[in-house]
Amino acid sequence: MRSKRLDRKFDRIREREEQGLNGKKSMNRSLRKLLKNKLAIAGIGVFSLILLASVLAPLLTKYDPLQVNMSAVLQAPSKEHILGTDKIGRDIFSRLLYGGRISILVGLGSALGAATIGVLLGAYAGYKGGKIDKIILRISEIFMSFPQIVLVLLLVTILGQSLRNLLIIFIATGWGSVYRMTRAKMLSIREEEYVQALRAFGLNDFIVCYKHMLPNAIGPILVNITLSTAMFILEEASLSFLGLGVPLEIATWGNILNAAQDQAVLLNNWWIWLPVGIVISLFVMAVNFVGDGLRDSTDPTQQG
Repeated sequence: MRSKRLDRKFDRIREREEQGLNGKKSMNRSLRKLLKNKLAIAGIGVFSLILLASVLAPLLTKYDPLQVNMSAVLQAPSKEHILGTDKIGRDIFSRLLYGGRISILVGLGSALGAATIGVLLGAYAGYKGGKIDKIILRISEIFMSFPQIVLVLLLVTILGQSLRNLLIIFIATGWGSVYRMTRAKMLSIREEEYVQALRAFGLNDFIVCYKHMLPNAIGPILVNITLSTAMFILEEASLSFLGLGVPLEIATWGNILNAAQDQAVLLNNWWIWLPVGIVISLFVMAVNFVGDGLRDSTDPTQQG
C-alpha cells in the first residue's frame, strides 16, 4: 500500500517536471523566434527609445511645454530651440517629449483597459456559454455595429473633452473586438481533453476558466493589445487634430498637430507639424512590428 502511494507521488512529480520542461522549451523557442525577427527587434528599440525620451523629458529639455513666449513666436529650429517654436512661442521639442507621455498613456491605458474587460467577459462567456454568452455577445455587436471613430466623436460631444473622458470612451468602445477574439479562443480550448478532465474532477468554473484555460489563449491577446495601442494613439491624434480630443491646453502629439490646420503653418512652418508626424508614424510602426513579432513567435502553427 505504501509503495503504491510512493509510486503515485513519483508519477505526479515526473508529470510536473515534464510539463515544466515542455513549457520552458516552448517559451525559449518563442523567445528565440522573436529575437530572430529583425523588424520586431527594431520595433522594440524604437518603442523603448521614444518611451524613455518621454519619461525622461525633464532631463532632456529645460523648457516648460505650456510656457508662452511671445518674443519667440514661430522661430525656426536653432541651438536655442532644437525643433523651433509654435505660434505662441512654446518650444516644440519640449511639447513633443511631454506630449508623448499623454499620448502613450492614452494609447496603452485604453488598450489595457479594453483588454481587461474583453478578456474577463470573453473568457467566462466562451467557457460557460448559455444565456450569459448570448447577452454579452449581443452587447458587443451593438458597440461594433457603429464605426468606432463616429461613436467616439458622438460620445466626446456628449461627455465633453477631458483626458479621463477620452480614456473611458476608448475603453467602452474598444473592448468588443478583444471579447470576440477571446471568446472564440475559449470556445476552441474548452473542447480539449484536459478541460473535460478538470470538469470531471468538479473544479470551480472560475479556476478552470481563468487559471487553466486562459493562459493558453494569452498569445493572441498580447498581439491585440499592441495593435490596439497603435490604433488608440492614432485616434487620439485624429480627435485632437480636429479639436475634439484632449483639451488643447494639455500637450499631446495630436494637439501639436492641431496647429497644422492653418494653411500658412502647413506651408511655411514645417517644424511645427513634421517632427511630431514622424514620431507618431515611427511609434505606431514600432508597435505594429512588435505585435507582428509576438504573433509569429506565439502562434503554434508557425513554430519552427
